[in-house]
This record gives sequence, C-alpha cells and structure tokens, in this order.
Amino acid sequence: MKARNLFLIAGFAAIGTVMAAEDLHEKNEPPMLGVHWARDAVPGAVARAAGSGAADMTFHGGKIMTAAVTQNIFWGTSWASNPGDKITGLDTWYTGFGGSNYAKTSDEYSGTNGQVTSTTRHLGHLIDTSAAAGGGRTSAILAEVCKVVTPDTSGNGYYAVYTDLPRRHAGYCAWHSYGQCAGHPVQFAFFWKLDGDPGCDPQSAVPNESQGLAALANVSGHELSEARTDPASPGAWYDSSGAENGDKCAWTFNVPYVTFSNGSAWKIQGEWSNNAYNNGTGYPNSSGQNGCVDGH
Repeated sequence: MKARNLFLIAGFAAIGTVMAAEDLHEKNEPPMLGVHWARDAVPGAVARAAGSGAADMTFHGGKIMTAAVTQNIFWGTSWASNPGDKITGLDTWYTGFGGSNYAKTSDEYSGTNGQVTSTTRHLGHLIDTSAAAGGGRTSAILAEVCKVVTPDTSGNGYYAVYTDLPRRHAGYCAWHSYGQCAGHPVQFAFFWKLDGDPGCDPQSAVPNESQGLAALANVSGHELSEARTDPASPGAWYDSSGAENGDKCAWTFNVPYVTFSNGSAWKIQGEWSNNAYNNGTGYPNSSGQNGCVDGH
C-alpha cells in the first residue's frame, strides 16, 4: 500500500467522517487525493500532510496534466437563488490562473506524457440545482461530473464541484480525485460551502470579495495544482509520506495576495517546488521545509 494511502487511512479513521482509503478501494471508489485538511482538523493532520519525511517530492511513474481544461460545477438547490459572488468570482479565478506565475510554480514537473505547463483553458460553469451530495464518497461526485459535463477528450479535463453543503464536522475543506466519463479520463475535485467557516478561511484582506469566495479560491489553488502534478494511478509526484505539492504548503502564505494573469488578486497558499527547496529560494511550510513558492 502506498505511503499516502496509509496517511489517508490514519487521518480518516481519526476524523470518522469519510471512508478509509482501503474501503474506497474495496467498493471500487476512486481514491481521495490531496485532502485539504482544515485548520481545526485532528491534531497534527496539517503538519503530517506537509510531509514528515524527505522534503523533495519524487516521481512515481505516472502521467501529469500538460494543459488543463477546467470547468466549474455548482451543485445544490441554493445556487440559482443565492450565488453571491462565488460563481462569477471563481470563473474569474480559473480564467486568471492560466498563464499566471502561480500556475508556473508547477511547471518543473514532468510525467510519462510530457511536461506540466501553465497553459489552461477555462470553459466557464454549469449549475445543477438538484440536491447536492456530500464529499464522503468520491463515486457520488464523479457521478455528478459525468451527469452534467461533456468530458474533454484529451484527458486533461478538470471539473471542480462546488456544493452548497456546509462542512460541519468534516475535517477537510476539499479533495481531488480521478475517474472516467463516457470512456474519457477526467480529473475532478470536491468543495464544501465555506461561508463563515473559520477552519477553511485564509483570512484574506483582498477588497471586494466575500469570505466564502476567498476560502474557495485558496483551496482551489491547492487542488488544481495537485491534479496537474499527480492526477491518477499510479501517481506522479509526491513525497515519501504521500504529500503532494499542495499538501506540503497548505496554510502557508508568503505575501498578502498573488496577482493572476487577468489582474485579479487572491490570498492563496504556496505550492511545493523541489527546485526552490534545493536552491534555497523557497519559503517554509508548516514543517519548516523551505520549498514553497507562489509566483508573486
């Protein structure tokens, strides 16, 4: 069993709100990867996710995403009547992510199919006003993706599912995973509604954005960066404890905000760079390893 699965099992058992990785495997569930632990998760979860083993991530023989094609899915009964600034704000986020210096923090990583690039294309959003399901089962989120999207045939499709369900007692803010829709590989991610949630709040001071949008923007950077560098089995880039690039820099911020390619500003965590760590140019994660970068 991979080191990161052992970590997931320990964390999930402690929280008791999602299925263990071994149970997901037995029930043919896609694995939860890049779990973005909340600040108020089980003691030590965030620090363990940052990586307690060797600092550098290593290559595990899989593919990466060379050029992501992104689309947002807003799932839940309240999205049509009370979206706030989150639908338009997240479309702005994904549009600006492509070609940004923040996206370029992952460009050093390659896989069996080529090199990660900062090139992304955002297809906008879809709204499904049926009742949303929680994030405890990856198969439920994959089924929602396959229900509403036409999958990108390149295999670089990334579908972010934003629900209107509050986190409550779950110990995580978001996660990413993978599967297939109509025979085409897809990457997807799950996000709780984070309005008024201090455990998933980056405490942004960027003007003219709601707290809920700021929280989703931060965890979106975590999950998309991980999907691009470690998208599917057998896995591409993670460290000896199973931590991906977003995990290793969770809840660490180097500057008040990062500017994207479209001029939008976001308070957003850094992403792990082996190059920065090895050349002494990164800032420290929660374990004191100096390899986080944010492209500011």
